[in-house]
Order: sequence, then structure tokens, then C-alpha cells
Amino acid sequence: LGFCLGLGLGSGLGLGLGLGLRSAMSAKPANANETCVGPSSETAGKADSCAGCPNQNACASGAGRGDAAAALAPVVDRLASVKHTILVLSGKGGVGKSTFSCQLAFALAAQGKNVGLLDIDICGPSVPRMLGLTGQQVHQSASGWSPVYVADNLGVMSIGFMLPSTDDAVIWRGPRKSGLIKSFLTEVHWGELDYLIIDTPPGTSDEHISIVQYLRAIEVDGALVVTTPQEVSMADVRKELSFCAKSGLKVLGLVENMAGLRVPMRNLRFTDPSGADRSDEITKKLEAAAPEVLSMLASVNVFQSQSGATARQMAADFDVRYLGAVPLDPSMGESCEKGESFLQANPESPAAPAFQAVVDQVVQLTPDEPGA
Repeated sequence: LGFCLGLGLGSGLGLGLGLGLRSAMSAKPANANETCVGPSSETAGKADSCAGCPNQNACASGAGRGDAAAALAPVVDRLASVKHTILVLSGKGGVGKSTFSCQLAFALAAQGKNVGLLDIDICGPSVPRMLGLTGQQVHQSASGWSPVYVADNLGVMSIGFMLPSTDDAVIWRGPRKSGLIKSFLTEVHWGELDYLIIDTPPGTSDEHISIVQYLRAIEVDGALVVTTPQEVSMADVRKELSFCAKSGLKVLGLVENMAGLRVPMRNLRFTDPSGADRSDEITKKLEAAAPEVLSMLASVNVFQSQSGATARQMAADFDVRYLGAVPLDPSMGESCEKGESFLQANPESPAAPAFQAVVDQVVQLTPDEPGA
């Protein structure tokens, strides 16, 4: 497919990622601050992150905006038919960010929306598996690269479709990652979309800087930031929220994922201290002695913050919306393994109302008509 993965792939789509990038990112001075907003930004030379940078005066003059605007023109042209663009972020890995991205895409598509899901996790693409698309490939048409479709109104693009094997590693430095991200934004023919959901890797590094830079030329609705309740997660998510503030990326809201385990009593397995399964025996005893117990939910806080901090408080500290808490539910993971919509497959799940409430808020926060 010609992606120069260092895996000896043949030619095909011809990305030529080993070549120099003609992008706004290439215009970033080599001696710039780490959180440089880029010479093309309207806040270039004026943002807080520009303080102390040797290029601050030059950027503030606006001299670098013309060339950068021309370089981003292909992004503007390609995404002109996209109504809403949402990034899904988290400073921490393993918080269910890709799970959230995929299930959000499923949920929006179920509402009749035309949805595109772009996976820019170059080194760890999990979206193809979570949407049941493992083994699918990208095809090229006269209009560009064609997304792989889950349904007529749900298309997907990921480097996972481009690897010879799901076990192959992508061992790239930043410029190649940035090059592929730009190609995703300029070469994929999405058609008319109501929503483009962009699933990102954890952190605040190359992929995040690139996507924010490239999307400056269009009107991005904002980011959904995902965390789990424990402090080890929130410590990194605070960095992500800080990244959004410094880069001028609007945060639509914070989602607290895996907020306690909630399981119907009938789904629990009971074992004795030796590990022997006693589920059938215990269930029969409960049916005889306290049948109402079997209609209840068992809850436990799997992840807890020992510092006493909460995700809701973190959202308040950064002045962003708290969109709600979605409990940890085994059926959510099962749906992702099967590549199916969690809400459609498990409408009675304890997590379904909480997840649906988050989806509804996303729709309300992204009206088709400004001010609606």
C-alpha cells in the first residue's frame, strides 16, 4: 500500500510519507517552544505558550500565516462537507477512549446521522476490531481513499486497514505520523457527513499537535475528554485539559468512564474460597429466601481516587462541562469485541442510560444551526 512502514510494503496508494511534509507543521520553527501553536495560528506570538520563544515577535507579525493557509487549503476543501468535527482525547491510556469513540459513532449513526470515524492512533489502532472490520482494506477511487463502511451511514478510516498483519508494529517518528494524519484529512473521501469523530492516542504529543494544527483551518466543534475515576488517570487528564487550553481547542465536556462496576445480581458468579463455582447453588438459595435480591444490581467502585479528588471537581476546576459518569459494564467490552453497537445489543444494560445521556448531550452541544 506504499506507506513506508519499514516493513517492506509494495506501492499502491502512494502516500510517500518519507518525503518532506508540505504542511503547517513543517512551518513550525525548530527552536520553538514545545507547545507552539504554530505560525499559522491567529494567536501566533500572542498565546501564553509563546512566552519566551525566540520567534515570538516574528510570529506575532503574521508573516507566516499566508503560506500556512495555502498549505491547509486541501484540508478545508476535503472537509467542507463535514458539519461537525469532534476529537476524543485523554491524557491517559486504557480509560476506554477508543471504546467511547466507536460506541459514540454507532449511537449517532443509529439516529440517522451520517458519521465518519477517523482513527489517528498510528501505533495502536484498535478501531477496526471494535467496529468488526478486522481484515478489511482501504480502496482508492477517483475521489480519493474510500472509507471502510460498517453501515451505509458509518464509514471508518484507520492505519489498521493498511497493515499486512494485525501484529505488525508501526515504528515511526513524529514526521511520518504527521504525514499520515494529513493524508487522512486530505485524501479520504467521506462525502456528506453530519459528524466526523476523531479518535486520538493517549498523551499530548505528535499526533495531537498535528491534528490541532491541521484542523485550525476549519471550524472544529471541540473535544470530548475521557477519564476514569482514579487519581493516576486524572493526573494525566489534567495535562490533556491544559493542552486544550493552551492550543485553543474547545472542550465540549468531560466523560467519567468506568465509574463503578454495576452488574445484575443474576449475572454474578459465586465461588468458595477454594475457587469452586457455587453459582447455581447460591442462586437457588436466593430464589428461595430472598428472590427480590436477584432483581437488584451489584455495585462496587473498582477505581477510586485516594486523594479525594473527583472527575466532576476536575471538570469544574478547568471550567468544562461534566457530561456524566458511565459505569463499568462487561457487556460494553463484549460489544466492542464483537464489533457491535452496545446500545442496540444491550438496551437493558445498567450502563445504557448513562451512555445514552452522554450521547444526547453531544448532540445538543453540536446543533446544526448556530445558537440553536
